[in-house]
Amino acid sequence: MSATRRERLKPVELVVMAAIVAVFIGLVVLATTKDLSLASIFLGVSFIVTLLLLAMFALVESSDSTPDASEQPVLMRPRPDRKRRRKD
Repeated sequence: MSATRRERLKPVELVVMAAIVAVFIGLVVLATTKDLSLASIFLGVSFIVTLLLLAMFALVESSDSTPDASEQPVLMRPRPDRKRRRKD
């Protein structure tokens, strides 16, 4: 089964969103400090951190096409009911 166009472009969307956030943070740091080297450091660090966070959020994302609960992400699985002990 071939991947859909949306599934193939998902990594590109994450990289573009991370780049937009990184450029914004880099411009804010550049405007406030007027130091190009500090702004480039903040740009790079914010790009990496944003990309990692977006990738982690994409892993947790649930899809409606998985009928089996074991195929869902671990954090999205329903919790089993715990039986409470009665104190007599």
